[in-house]
Amino acid sequence: MTDSGSSHKSSSLSKMANEDKNEYFFTASGYSPTKQEAYNLYLRKLHEHFVQIWNSNSAKVSSPEEFLKIKILGTGAFGIVYLVRKQDTGKYYAMKMLEKEKIFRLKQIEHSLYEKKILSGLNFPFVVYLKYFFKDNVYLYYVLPFIPGGEMFTHLRKMGKFEETTAQFYAAQVLLALEYLHACDLVYRDLKPENILIDPNGYIKLTDFGFCKILKGRTWTLCGTPEYLAPEIILSKGYGTSVDWWALGVLMYEMSAGFPPFYASDPMMIYEKIVHGKYKVPSHFSSELKHVLSHTLETDISKRYGNLKDGVLDFKNHKWFKSIDWEKLLINRVPAPIVPKVKSPCDTSNFDHYEDQKLKESDKCLFEDEFSDF
Repeated sequence: MTDSGSSHKSSSLSKMANEDKNEYFFTASGYSPTKQEAYNLYLRKLHEHFVQIWNSNSAKVSSPEEFLKIKILGTGAFGIVYLVRKQDTGKYYAMKMLEKEKIFRLKQIEHSLYEKKILSGLNFPFVVYLKYFFKDNVYLYYVLPFIPGGEMFTHLRKMGKFEETTAQFYAAQVLLALEYLHACDLVYRDLKPENILIDPNGYIKLTDFGFCKILKGRTWTLCGTPEYLAPEIILSKGYGTSVDWWALGVLMYEMSAGFPPFYASDPMMIYEKIVHGKYKVPSHFSSELKHVLSHTLETDISKRYGNLKDGVLDFKNHKWFKSIDWEKLLINRVPAPIVPKVKSPCDTSNFDHYEDQKLKESDKCLFEDEFSDF
């Protein structure tokens, strides 16, 4: 077990963290292997659905003229996200506009095509999906459900940190979302509070699948947010879905502390801390949280939770998640600890304010050949 670098851990806790299984930290009557096998059957059906959609491209093709732009919800490296209203139905959506020139220049064409196909096939309560798509001379367009509760990042920044019960509620949903993605042979690779939206009921939706990839073996691509990168990504060892479980550990820590475990002004210093697995544990963390983190922020993937023989059961049966009713959570029957204030279907008060931007135009179709498959 990698040393966490914490001055707050007692020697007895360190000993417990080094054991593969310390029964003290696991519930006696938890999520049984039988339940998990039944759930795996459900996941396999969702995987079949994903493959079917992947092969058929069933998202609806539309056009920019059908949507009225109302307000900017966010900006990124490749474009802008607008709140839009569909003219014929009056329904509100989030429309992601990606600039073809930037995608081409940064060699992200394959990622953009992947994102469209992946979003088209997603079908799970805690992830967004693609409703419509189209392109024009300058932009690619993804039209997604509008999630008016805003980003988790905004709520976390406002509150400073979450109570552990709140962090458990969100982490459990992220865990189920990652389990679903992995069952579909997808590695997410971009988990962070900015990519987790909160719906009007207080439940989460993972968004931004630009780094998501179908993966049945290993890949070597360096991508993601520095503070959330797993050691194996930084060391170019080749990696699989284990990187998402590491990122879950970073998220659990950041939600509970208000800051990530590996932080520095220089990205290279962040990477150095990550590969050594060194982080400090705030004194207010419960022993259960410390224990689950010590097995999730584990540099040795052969010892990392989510990647062991019991898979997600190491999380589902851990005492830190003892209050979670996994079946009720899946169908939104657990009261949410934070319910965002949403006044109307088009309320954008939970999003940061952005000045309107002048959109680019072109008389000719830019990079027509490169994006012919979109």
